[in-house]
Amino acid sequence: MHLFRLDASIRTTGSVSRALADTAEQAWLAEHHDGVVTRRDLGAQPLPADAWTALARAAVDPAAPPADEARQLVDRLGAELLAADAFLFAVPLYNWNLPAQVKAWIDLIVMHPRLGLHGDQPLAGKPAVLALSRGGGYGPGTPKEGWDHVTPYLRRILGEVFGLDLHIAEAELTLADVTPAMAPLRGLAAESLKAGHEKAAEHGLRVAELIRT
Repeated sequence: MHLFRLDASIRTTGSVSRALADTAEQAWLAEHHDGVVTRRDLGAQPLPADAWTALARAAVDPAAPPADEARQLVDRLGAELLAADAFLFAVPLYNWNLPAQVKAWIDLIVMHPRLGLHGDQPLAGKPAVLALSRGGGYGPGTPKEGWDHVTPYLRRILGEVFGLDLHIAEAELTLADVTPAMAPLRGLAAESLKAGHEKAAEHGLRVAELIRT
């Protein structure tokens, strides 16, 4: 069995999204001891920022320079997804939105002839865990309700454009322990983190079971 894991946090230690993904991955590997995990770490190794621009320009401007390197990159990124049986995406919220490195990855993936908007959804129905972390609180009734622009976007891309069977584990208020003004929220933050890891373990196991049957 083959799991594709994508990380996006710029933090290699202390990252909540990475920690949630670790929990999900461990649960998955417990069921697939010989499973293969392909990793792409966009936080540590961002994709070239000009790759999508080069491809898009070449598509609309006959006089544009060739974009062979960008096309080869799209092929490699697409091959990673097409080879996988299950998926694990670990994404933090930065400035109320998607990290730039994740948007760059998505923009390139949707240029792939099979995975993009006009493809045949070869990933449809395959299971995926989405591990999300948010520094503040964005639930109903909070001051920042509606400011989380990551979760709905990824639901659309991963769940509808790619057709993945998406299972979400999330933790909020992750900055409470290091932000004095958020000190009264530290109890809630601990509860959210605990629930996030529980969901990550549950979803990792569920995804493992789904690809075994």
